[in-house]
Amino acid sequence: MRERTVRIEENLRRVCFKIKKKGREILNDVEITPPQFEALQHLIFQENMTIGELSSKMFLACSTVTDLLDRMERNDLVKRVKDENDRRIVRIVVLDKGHELLEKVMENRRSYIQDILDGFDEDIVDAIDRSFKLFNEKVEL
Repeated sequence: MRERTVRIEENLRRVCFKIKKKGREILNDVEITPPQFEALQHLIFQENMTIGELSSKMFLACSTVTDLLDRMERNDLVKRVKDENDRRIVRIVVLDKGHELLEKVMENRRSYIQDILDGFDEDIVDAIDRSFKLFNEKVEL
């Protein structure tokens, strides 16, 4: 394996770990668990998912996701709604409080990233931006 590839993988892993760690600190301030935050992200990105679809996205058992959603519903983050075309299907809808909470967390995460980027020259920030965009495009393939 090329030495540069090893360094890139290590740096990506370390950055992801540190951002995830900071993200968990932010979640403690808003009283939501990491799995609930992940579920909110999936549910907002792809609206009206079923429990089965969400459990597939999160790689969790349907029973685990059901318990997770029960807690989220009690906290007024989501609600279950029967499908208009097939009443046997239950879809999950994110409520205003869920949208607001996700936006608050994302603002705090972005602020954390901005604080880090403020220490760099603008050309370097542009290069980081372009590099991550290209890297993400390749990963998405």
